[in-house]
Amino acid sequence: MFKLLIALLTYVFVIISAISAEIIIRPGDVLQIEIPGEVEFKNPFQVKRDGTLNLPEVGKVSIIDKTLTQANEDLAKLLAAEYRAINNFKVYLVERRVPIKVLGFVETPGLIDLPENGNIQMALQKSGGAVAGAQLDRIQLHRQGKVTIFDYKKYLDTGDFSILPKVEPLDIIFVPASPLIGNVQMDFDAATLSSGGDGSDVKTSIKVFGEVIKPGVFSFKKGNTLVDMLMRAGGVTRYAGVEHIRVINQGAPQLFDLKSYLDTGDASHMPKITPGSTLFIPIQEKEIKNGARTVYVMGEVFKPGAYEAPANTKFFDILANAGGPSRFAESRKIRIIRASGKVDDFDLQAYTEGLTQAAVPTVSPGDAIFVPEKTDLNEKSWLKITPDRAIKLIGAVKKPGRYEWGDEMSFLDILAHAGGPTQYADMSQVIVLKKGQKKQMEPFDLESFISKGGDFSLLPNISAGDTIIINERQRDVIDNKASWLRQPQELSIYIFGQVGLPGRYAFNNKLHILDILSAANGPTQAADIHNIKITHRNGFQSKVSTLDLGLYFETGDETLLPIVKSGDTIYVPERDRQWIDNKKEQTVRIIGAVVKPGRYKFSSNMTILDILAESGGPTQAAYLEKIMVINISKSKAEENVSRVFDLESFIEQPDFTKLPLVRLGDTIFVPDVSQNNWNVFMANVKDMLSIVSLVAISGGL
Repeated sequence: MFKLLIALLTYVFVIISAISAEIIIRPGDVLQIEIPGEVEFKNPFQVKRDGTLNLPEVGKVSIIDKTLTQANEDLAKLLAAEYRAINNFKVYLVERRVPIKVLGFVETPGLIDLPENGNIQMALQKSGGAVAGAQLDRIQLHRQGKVTIFDYKKYLDTGDFSILPKVEPLDIIFVPASPLIGNVQMDFDAATLSSGGDGSDVKTSIKVFGEVIKPGVFSFKKGNTLVDMLMRAGGVTRYAGVEHIRVINQGAPQLFDLKSYLDTGDASHMPKITPGSTLFIPIQEKEIKNGARTVYVMGEVFKPGAYEAPANTKFFDILANAGGPSRFAESRKIRIIRASGKVDDFDLQAYTEGLTQAAVPTVSPGDAIFVPEKTDLNEKSWLKITPDRAIKLIGAVKKPGRYEWGDEMSFLDILAHAGGPTQYADMSQVIVLKKGQKKQMEPFDLESFISKGGDFSLLPNISAGDTIIINERQRDVIDNKASWLRQPQELSIYIFGQVGLPGRYAFNNKLHILDILSAANGPTQAADIHNIKITHRNGFQSKVSTLDLGLYFETGDETLLPIVKSGDTIYVPERDRQWIDNKKEQTVRIIGAVVKPGRYKFSSNMTILDILAESGGPTQAAYLEKIMVINISKSKAEENVSRVFDLESFIEQPDFTKLPLVRLGDTIFVPDVSQNNWNVFMANVKDMLSIVSLVAISGGL
């Protein structure tokens, strides 16, 4: 029995040793290193986050990603130099720990250590738990550059452990903030956070606003009805117009009468709530009061409106019910507009001061009392400002008009007084028309002045009587032609040829050629993007450059893109245009016995074989042994050279080093078999036989 127990223990030990030998050491593992007689190795060692052990007499040792067997061998060799009694040296795994980081909206973010079977919930508990404002449905797990997002709230609701990803050493758990808390750090309670709703996903959240108790953004829950969403928003207010609730589902608006639904219980007309829906509850429109006993009070009173006026109602009764004149009221010029159309004036101030003997006017149903606004003498009307003291500001400003000018003011003062430029203003071309001067000043670049900064002395010199014009930028590329008249030529760029929308476009020197091509909807399918021509017209003479846009897309080399400026012209040619459109100096001519003789484009990385292939190849009657290549000289000092190329010999023994040189402007001639020496000789023999036969016949005659 004892021997059987010993054998069983030995078998178990062998199995455990085999399993442990395959264990890969990772950060956080706790190892026991046994060296008999050495006190320094009494306590276990934990693998640090960088994968090292800090051993006595040795220091830092990297041990990560090694098996226990490898660790035993490597540490034995390393410690043998410092310790003698390592015959019984052994390293074994005591415990597996999981070191991770917990960051974001938690109580105590930082480094924590979990047991081997630890999970996300244990990690959050060790970090103090999530704080108010944490977004639990989008917690992130970062592992070696990969981010996994999981719904921790759903796990808390369902207890489904499969929702939580397993944690591994060096993982980072990040708890994000809810979008409801904004970007200001402050303390929130649950009531404050819930007041804005519980929606987190912008695409699927339901927006409820208007006359509800708690407007906000709420998460979409399948099965929720419109009434459910109103209940989640706290219900409607006492001012809600429930007969005209507006619902937008997937871009389609729909009206809903909640009052009719509550009266009938008919839910057939209730709009369905889908992800991303919008609910608006408008304010109830006030009932318009009218009738045979109504008097209207308008103007500068505290409570203007329509009031019931029974018989014998006094003027002061109606005025008092309307709250009386406000502090802006012109009480000297109160007007009573009779139902018959007659208008009576009443000086209330003179009456209260006892300066008039006029009687208090009577009011009747249908009359209207109008209390005008007092004229503010500090805000002078533009009609009262003479032209020699005014500045006219027109164009793309928020409040164009005529403003009083003072010599202490500047250009920026008058622009600020007009509310500043609109969002469509072209601030790079501010025009100032000086009074009495026929010649227009150069446009002022306010946009450059603001972006780059500048001396205030550079601002336009403005004086009374001048006119400032701020033009409006082009708003819509599609409506480009309609804005030509408003678009200065010197700020335009022209694009022609094979583009989606050729025409004339607004341009500034901050843009480049890709911006213009994009505005014109890019090249068409028929465009030759390898030969785009740009005519630069800004210098003393025009200059043409060529852009190989295809090469730029292949290499990404920004130096290939030319600099374009206002006034330049871009031409995108057609890819398959007529051969006569190609200049002879930029093509290679191929003639003779080929399928498609003509002019062809040629580049330095092409050979004679490419040209023959592009022309459809030689015909069956082609004389392949005598293909002629005529090289055009590049200077007057050189002579034109003609070379013979034997294509048939090349096919049998291909040697690309022996291919004849072909350059732009050269001509390739593929002769017909009828032009070889044997055919010429046989033709001469036939001619001679014909002559001899003719002579013999003549002699016989």
